[in-house]
Amino acid sequence: MRIASAASAFPKHYYSQKFLLERLRDYWGDRLRNPQLLARLHRNVTVDGRYLAIPTEEYPAIKTWGEANDIWIKVAQELGERALCLALHHSRIQPSEVGALFFTTVTGVASPSIDAMLINRMKLPANIRRTPIFGLGCVAGAAGIARAADYVRAYPSQAAALVSVELCSLTLQREDLSVANLISSGLFADGAAAVVVTGEGLESREREISGPRILATRSIFYPDTEDMMGWNVSEKGFRIVLSTEVPNLIRENLGRDVDAFLADNGYSRRDLKNYVLHTGGPKVLQASEAALGLHNGELDASWASLRKVGNLSSASVLVVLEDVMKNRRPEPGTLGLLAAMGPGFCSELLLLEW
Repeated sequence: MRIASAASAFPKHYYSQKFLLERLRDYWGDRLRNPQLLARLHRNVTVDGRYLAIPTEEYPAIKTWGEANDIWIKVAQELGERALCLALHHSRIQPSEVGALFFTTVTGVASPSIDAMLINRMKLPANIRRTPIFGLGCVAGAAGIARAADYVRAYPSQAAALVSVELCSLTLQREDLSVANLISSGLFADGAAAVVVTGEGLESREREISGPRILATRSIFYPDTEDMMGWNVSEKGFRIVLSTEVPNLIRENLGRDVDAFLADNGYSRRDLKNYVLHTGGPKVLQASEAALGLHNGELDASWASLRKVGNLSSASVLVVLEDVMKNRRPEPGTLGLLAAMGPGFCSELLLLEW
């Protein structure tokens, strides 16, 4: 099994963090009792700029969750199609060879789900197996690749595609002035990404698939932590739940879990030379570095993605993967770890060989 390609797609509306801070001050107006706190929180997330689904001047006109979700459905189709088209093109996999399509999001809902709409838009095979995934949040990019790997293990002559679309800006709550929502307003952003995973049967044909091999995967659930991250859902939409304990949970568990995962596959942490981690935010990345004993820029790709486009929830780790595959590719034979964490609370680990 290999990750044959990864590709991202973004809306055309990109704004600097300074500009977005000014617009948010206007958006909240007199409700914002402490503008200096908002400015400090935005500085602390170390994001330089972000893409948004629609122009900033159109957000104040959104009055209901339904209106926001209608925009989400429209933009999600456009970005999802663009990302998947690019991923298929880069992988040299024909649409007819894709046996399964996984779609993940945590920022909007649709029935039929976006994957069904993509099948119609892109004329994908009518017998493709669909798996829409909702609610995994940031961990879903890694989990989606793992589920795609499960599929091609069972059907090695096929490929599986994962599409992630997250339009976090459409979840912003005007009435919520909690610190969690203020942080969210400066950290999360909009974008999409797609990955193609190929089975061994496709690799043996006359084509070059040079992406990393997936050697093993592991899902880890941390009991009784569901209050740490997620949404409170009401008639107004999605209200962010974001505990300050998340970095501590990562420090306490990630290193141990990675060590156990590696040991079960005959390796240790010193064998890892490459890391692809989701961009959860500065405190999450710092906690990950501490938990894994990383002190020499091993997470530079994640930090760079955070600065450039912010946290894209489930798409984040896929955007980091794309950067590594295109611009930071390790030497052949290098062992690497792809990992993400999210609501549950849970983590997903993939052992890669480049």
